[in-house]
Amino acid sequence: MKLASVNVDLDEVPNYFAIHGLDPTGPGLHAVYDRAIARMVDWAAAMKLPLTLFTIASDMEREENRSMIRNAARLGHEVASHTLDHRYDLVRLDHAAMCTQVDDAARMLGEVTGERPRGFRAPGYTFTDELARVLREVGHTYDSSVFGCPAYYTAKTIVMASYSLRGRTSRSILGEAEVMLSPRVPYRLGVPYWREGEGLPELPIQMTPGLRIPIIGTNVTLWGERFARKAAASCANDTLFNFELHGIDFLDADDGLEALRPHQPDVRVPATKKLAALSAIVDELKGQGRSFVRLDEATGRLFP
Repeated sequence: MKLASVNVDLDEVPNYFAIHGLDPTGPGLHAVYDRAIARMVDWAAAMKLPLTLFTIASDMEREENRSMIRNAARLGHEVASHTLDHRYDLVRLDHAAMCTQVDDAARMLGEVTGERPRGFRAPGYTFTDELARVLREVGHTYDSSVFGCPAYYTAKTIVMASYSLRGRTSRSILGEAEVMLSPRVPYRLGVPYWREGEGLPELPIQMTPGLRIPIIGTNVTLWGERFARKAAASCANDTLFNFELHGIDFLDADDGLEALRPHQPDVRVPATKKLAALSAIVDELKGQGRSFVRLDEATGRLFP
């Protein structure tokens, strides 16, 4: 059994300004919902694959957004939780506040789609044992937040330090360095969460074997088709290829994101080139004989 899942974090554009310590500006502040979702749904239909959409529940306060998510659910895509407000400091909240962020999100998304979300992904991939306890209490059946990638952790550390020296405060936070000790492939969360145990099924963000090079939308769209195919080929023996994207992977500067262009390198890549790279990795995975499934289905198959 070889599986692949394409899943998308629907972080709206203001979240990227927050990462860079900037005030949101420009005409594209709703571009993920107004433009990207239609593109990704059309792309998924053309590639004949389902999506899992990690959705920020507070975005459902906008009627246009609710309509897009309802339509995606009707088309068979999974709607999973990306918390209530996408607070980067989620894991620093007390138990009650953390429960509010997780439980209220599940309730609101359930009201939109008619079904409470099974899956969860934490903002910024930042995870803790306390958050694992909250997910069990709320009733989530799987998590897909753990990203034990040395390159990502190092780059994040450098960028945040650079912003601090320039007097800018990123809302992103650094998690525990021990996450880099976590398994690279699906496992059950232990205590601490980066060890295998008997807890909630965890579907880590995809990395290569060995060096643990990240294989996510950001670097695939930046580095192009050749990297996409080589990266997928390096993981041919993995039971699950968990390919995580963001809504911004379907956008470029022409979508009203010109103000992000100096700070967000992937915005400078034309959306057509991004789609070509994403299609290349899917083609490579299909060549490996993989079945494309939603993450809830992958969880059911891997952890029966």
